[in-house]
Amino acid sequence: MDSLLQAPDAVETLALYGRLAFKEELRRAIAGGETRPEALLDRAKSSLARRFSPTLTRAINATGVLLHTNLGRSPLSRFATEALERVSFGYTTLEYDASTGDRGRRQDHVRGAARDLFGCEDALAVNNNAAAVFLALCALARGRRVLVSRGELVAIGGSFRIPEILESSGAMLQEVGTTNQTSIEDYRRALSPSTALLLTVHPSNYEIRGYTQRPQPRELAELARSAGLPWVHDQGTGCVEPLEEFGVPGEPTVAACLADGANLVTFSADKLFAGPQAGFAVGQASLVASLASHPVARVVRPDKLTLAALAATLAAWKQGKWRQLPIYRAAGAPLSGLEERGENLRGGIARGEAALTVEVMSSTALFGGGTSPEKRFASRALALAHRSLDASELLARLRQGQPSIVGRIEEGRVLLDLRTIAPEEDGSVGQSLSALSEIP
Repeated sequence: MDSLLQAPDAVETLALYGRLAFKEELRRAIAGGETRPEALLDRAKSSLARRFSPTLTRAINATGVLLHTNLGRSPLSRFATEALERVSFGYTTLEYDASTGDRGRRQDHVRGAARDLFGCEDALAVNNNAAAVFLALCALARGRRVLVSRGELVAIGGSFRIPEILESSGAMLQEVGTTNQTSIEDYRRALSPSTALLLTVHPSNYEIRGYTQRPQPRELAELARSAGLPWVHDQGTGCVEPLEEFGVPGEPTVAACLADGANLVTFSADKLFAGPQAGFAVGQASLVASLASHPVARVVRPDKLTLAALAATLAAWKQGKWRQLPIYRAAGAPLSGLEERGENLRGGIARGEAALTVEVMSSTALFGGGTSPEKRFASRALALAHRSLDASELLARLRQGQPSIVGRIEEGRVLLDLRTIAPEEDGSVGQSLSALSEIP
């Protein structure tokens, strides 16, 4: 072992990975039956490179889904990344008031800006929307009943299910109405002395069509007020501005939900709000105060990096710079610009005997990420076909490249949707396509 570690070929590896890790990999190689010194060193180096290679890496989203949950939902804006850079080195004034020298409160970095933007009495930031809902139920309904329409017992992904969140919080679920038909009278009949609150959930990742009925917001507000109960609305998507200009009508904004009479509104910050992963609970000051003082609030509080990115994103919205946020810049890109970019990428591929063929074709994109289900808008995509690689193999080559390019397959061809590829990523896409065109 000493002779292997002292070999000239081991110097660089020792400097990169350290003596302990290097010895572990050499022992594994020896246990595998290898005896040649050169082969042992090579095998250990390869194993160490795999072992310490980061798994959280940059990816290019070419799926056409702007808020792709598996790819991190909303990409951070330059406003947010600049804020992260400012606070990521050294110490910060996270809970310190530099003007007085006294202890500060971390929520104050976003609290006032959130109140101003959403037009609410108070606001609380947590680490995601599930945490906001859970905290609200813990603080306001533990041991008591929560009325929820059967048509709103949603599941988001595989782990956020309204009935399970209720059970975990210590609140008790009382279903009202039916899957497709719930009236205000259903809520009224379900009221009892043990009722803690009314919970409504925006169906952000599904639609119920046909013979349906839901109470009007004013009806819910009046019932909650007359019963002396809070109405908590899980808006979910964090929509700040109407999306009609992007071809997505009817998405309720957070401010509209508050104006409709909801006492507390919860939502994600990494969806249509276009910030980092976080959640907000905004609304009536007394309710927000109950959440903030609950022990679970400390469990779900955001860290300094999240707060910095949230504050920068709040400022961008308030300053009217929201169209510069990546998802809105992408959503608002004109088709002519997408076509021009597509033709430029297509023109960079050698003609004639090239193994890869590239066409620019019509496509459809969507916000995704549990928002605006089935509401698509026009886009353009690169359609790829390869002489010797089928669509699955071609997609895998793109996915396994550096950086990873994630597309989709339609009708036997790989599509790279240009609406979700940032213009500054075109160079990387072009390099990957050129490399694929050279594969015989």
